[in-house]
Amino acid sequence: MSAFVSSPSLSSFSAPRRRSLGRMMKSSTVLLLVAIGTLIIVLALLILFHHNLNATKGYKLRSFERARAELLLEQEVLNMQIATSQSLENLRTDPQVQAMLKPKNAKYIQGEESLTMKVAQQ
Repeated sequence: MSAFVSSPSLSSFSAPRRRSLGRMMKSSTVLLLVAIGTLIIVLALLILFHHNLNATKGYKLRSFERARAELLLEQEVLNMQIATSQSLENLRTDPQVQAMLKPKNAKYIQGEESLTMKVAQQ
């Protein structure tokens, strides 16, 4: 067996193979580290963009909520103004209502069915 290991052709063949195997291991390790580093950077950028989109959506949502609150307040003010203008006191003091004449001979009809009652019966 010692003769087999010490043969010059076999030992010269295994030395370059070991060097190329070591070089291949180093290059594959470097390639693996570069791939993992690239993957980490890409994932970090994706997370950054995702958080940025969420922050932008939150800002837009808050601005829409603020605008909605302002519109609801404006609607309440307008409803109060409508109620004030439709109040009886406002109608009594309205100059256009004051200018109306009262009817002299008002006739009230009794015993007549209303139009809605006639339609409902048909």
